[in-house]
Amino acid sequence: MRKAILLILVFCVSTQLYASKVDTLVVLSKSMNKEIKNVVITPDTYGTIEKSYSVVYLLHGAGGNYKDWLKKVPKIKAYADDYDVIIVCPDGGKTSWYFDSPIDATMKYETYVSKELIVAIDKSYTTKANKVHRAISGLSMGGHGAFYIAFKHSDVFGVAGSMSGGVDIRPFPLRWEIEKRLGSYAENPKNWEEHTVINLVHLLNGKNLKFIFDCGVDDFFYDANVRLHQKLLERNIPHDYIERKGGHNNPYWKNSTKYHMVFFNEYFNNSNN
Repeated sequence: MRKAILLILVFCVSTQLYASKVDTLVVLSKSMNKEIKNVVITPDTYGTIEKSYSVVYLLHGAGGNYKDWLKKVPKIKAYADDYDVIIVCPDGGKTSWYFDSPIDATMKYETYVSKELIVAIDKSYTTKANKVHRAISGLSMGGHGAFYIAFKHSDVFGVAGSMSGGVDIRPFPLRWEIEKRLGSYAENPKNWEEHTVINLVHLLNGKNLKFIFDCGVDDFFYDANVRLHQKLLERNIPHDYIERKGGHNNPYWKNSTKYHMVFFNEYFNNSNN
C-alpha cells in the first residue's frame, strides 16, 4: 500500500514538473514554397483559463533543427510554465543564418520568421498579438538570427536576446556554409557587410528594441560580442551585456537561457497591455 502511494506521489510530482504541452506545428512558407516544422510549447494554464499569452521565439544553431532546444535546454518546458508564456522553436535550416539569401531564392528565413511564422502562431494560438509581447532569442547561428531579425523588424519584436551569437560573420568566410548564402566574401563583400549583425546597429535608436546578449570568454565568438558591446556603448544604445566563463556548448546555453527568460519576463510584465 505504501509503495503504491509512493508511486502515485512520484507520478504527480513528475507530471507537475512538465505540465506544459509540446506540439509540432507545420507551417507552409509561401516565400520558400515548402512546409516547415516548429515546436510549440504551451504552459500548463493554456486552455484552462481565458487569457492570451506572450510568445518567446527561440532559434537553433548551425547544424540543428526545430527539436534542438528541447535536447540542449530541456528546461524550456518548465520555463513555459514558470513564466506562463508560449515558446516557439522554428526550424531554421541547418545553415540558413536566418536571413533572406541574396543568391538563393529558396532560403528566405528572415521572411519566414518575421512574417509567416508570426501570422501562423497568432492564428493558431491565443497570443497577445503585438510587439511588446513577442521576444526572440537564439544560440550561436540562432543568436545572430535573433538579433538580425529583431534589429530589422523592431515593429514585430519588442525584446530580443543572443547567446554565444555569431554577431559578426565576416571573420569566418569559410565556415558554416555562409558563403552558400551570400557568395564568397572575396567576390561579394557587400553581401557580407549588409548581412552581419554588427553592421545593423544604425537601425537602433535606443527606444525601439530592448535586448540582452552574452558570450562565454572561451567562445570563438567572444571577440565579436565584445566588439558589438563596444559599438553599442559608443552610440549610447541601452543594452544588457554579460560575459562569463564558458565556451560554445550546452552547459553554457542551459545557464544562459535562465537569464534570458528572466529578462523577457520582466519586459512582458512591464508591458502590461
